[in-house]
Amino acid sequence: MSDNILKNQLAEAAQVLASRLEGRSPEIAIILGSGLGPLAEQVEDAVYVPFGEIPHMKCSTATYHVGRFVCGMLAGKCVLVMQGRLHGYEGNSAQEVAFPVWLMHLVGVRTLVTTNAAGAINETYRVGDFCIMSDHINFTGRNPIVGTEPNEIAFRFFSMKDAYDPELRALARSIAEREGIPVQEGVYLGLLGPSFETPAEILAFRAWGADTVAMSVVEEVIAARHVGMRVLGMSLCSNMACGIEGASPSDEEVFEVAQRRQPDFCKLVTEIVREM
Repeated sequence: MSDNILKNQLAEAAQVLASRLEGRSPEIAIILGSGLGPLAEQVEDAVYVPFGEIPHMKCSTATYHVGRFVCGMLAGKCVLVMQGRLHGYEGNSAQEVAFPVWLMHLVGVRTLVTTNAAGAINETYRVGDFCIMSDHINFTGRNPIVGTEPNEIAFRFFSMKDAYDPELRALARSIAEREGIPVQEGVYLGLLGPSFETPAEILAFRAWGADTVAMSVVEEVIAARHVGMRVLGMSLCSNMACGIEGASPSDEEVFEVAQRRQPDFCKLVTEIVREM
């Protein structure tokens, strides 16, 4: 056996997850962010695998994150849904955040749809808008590919141009227009958290060209692109970022907006999956 600890842990985890999927072969993964977990309830013929039952994988401790895999049929496609995610602010390393993405790739997933709740920096955006990610700024100060072990999973130097697949972005825009769901498209900035940003930080991020901000996604996307997965990223603008129009974000506000926008979110993601 290889002395690469990460590679061995992923192989063991993949063996367990594959056995729990009961012969299902998912090609699309969906990561559901804060307040967006109810989409998993629409997966048919589902099997449920709590994160804690997968060896070497951390459990989710974030509010409103159930912390389990859900595998089954959505819009005629076999999907593997993460009902909740892992965050750096929970004390997880960058590689621990990336672990489930690499794991899903090992069980057959080739396309990742990652979603989250985010603050809107762009003042033309409104609370409740959906924003397709066109690019990102990684301001976590971390990268899951650091070290020698990820280099044995896939080559450590890879392009992040078009990290968010242009064809998938165009598909999402087209479906949103067809369904009458307004969407924005812009640059997402991910940071470590867990405190919300200061008004001065938001002004700096706006000067950098960021349109939205939150505490997840970027490490997942780096891991996905590391192994060649296609990625679509989409945020629900659950609040205006701190200081924008006098905003002072709260966890309760995030959840309330997510609940209100659930029907359109579920419709949009389901139709995207259908046409992938």
